[in-house]
Amino acid sequence: MKENMAEKRGSSPVQESAKKAAEPRVRTHPSGKVFYGETSEVTPVHFHSYNELSKNTEVRQKMEGFDKQYCDFVDYIMRITHNIWEERGIGVIYDTYHDDVTMHCGSFNLQGMNDVVSNTLQTLHAFPDRRLVGENVVWSADPDGTFYSSHRIVSNATNLGDSGFGPATGKKAFFRTTVDCKVYKNRIVEEWLVRDNLYIVKQLGFDPVEVAKRMAKGFKTKAPALQSRFGLAENRKGQFVPELTINKLTDDKGNFDIGNFILSMYENVWNYRYFNKVRDYYSENAVIHSICNKELMGEAQIQGMLVSLFASVPNGRTLIERVTCNEIPGRDAWDVSVRWRISGMHEGIGFFGQPSGKPLEIFGINHLRIKDGMISEEWMTFDGLDVLRQIHVENDDEFAAAKDEFKSA
Repeated sequence: MKENMAEKRGSSPVQESAKKAAEPRVRTHPSGKVFYGETSEVTPVHFHSYNELSKNTEVRQKMEGFDKQYCDFVDYIMRITHNIWEERGIGVIYDTYHDDVTMHCGSFNLQGMNDVVSNTLQTLHAFPDRRLVGENVVWSADPDGTFYSSHRIVSNATNLGDSGFGPATGKKAFFRTTVDCKVYKNRIVEEWLVRDNLYIVKQLGFDPVEVAKRMAKGFKTKAPALQSRFGLAENRKGQFVPELTINKLTDDKGNFDIGNFILSMYENVWNYRYFNKVRDYYSENAVIHSICNKELMGEAQIQGMLVSLFASVPNGRTLIERVTCNEIPGRDAWDVSVRWRISGMHEGIGFFGQPSGKPLEIFGINHLRIKDGMISEEWMTFDGLDVLRQIHVENDDEFAAAKDEFKSA
């Protein structure tokens, strides 16, 4: 009987590793907001360079419907980002995005694959030498084969082309971007993008307030709905004090529970304004890498930043949209991503200057490193320029006048 040639030669290393690839383990939290990824199923980024990660050929994770070139979900995110942005493979967007993808960009959305392509091309026009370094990818999987990622990126770029911020300046910029993706069978179906545009504008030498005003005026050309604002978000419900739903930091067996820890911190410190409890969640020498390349170290500076932020929206409510947790094996440590949104009225003097009385949506994604049950390092990203745009947007009556003008044009 004739031997099968493939059997005679033996399987390739890639084929052998594919056979050993693990099915994604799914673990959730009772709150429905916290999700986990099993680190052993992927090659984590940590401090690895893309030069090293790109050489990986070991298939460690089964991903139904994904192209065979990807070893695991982290590899998928790192590789397509590199291919699109640094290799200028814009066509990869057609291979890896859903035609009706929604991209959430702070207080507004982009819709559809064409918008993603357009946004990418315009960014590369303005910053043609942009280099994106992936600092970390925190991920999880759902039972239906949907994967979620939170990708933290730092970029260096030179402003050689005109942009939405203004004419080309020739100046260099460094900035952080954090992107959450929902991916199903090789296609990104939803994306949440947060970029430190305020810091970009400052480095290019533009006045952030003037840029924000110009961006706000652009909304005059878009006829709004008859009513564009519904309800008022506050951290209190009527006369009741803010809610505290997490009353312990351990699980039912008495072990440290990362989900409870994170939710408890945001409930107590961000929503209830117990800024004195910063010391209960942050280590003594903890550091927060905030927007505009600002480093905050220790209890006093962390408290000061939070006080300033919430002074602008003193009655605003913090909504935690998603928490993703990856344990770091052997270190009693966790990498965590938190996607959050602060909604409220700009009615106080604080981080964003004099109160305007405008409703604000401050949308952000934080990455945290938890070590020995305390936060040791955090990367906080939100778009301060988008907040300034909301502050300087026209009032509803001016919107109505703009609508009439638009209709008669």
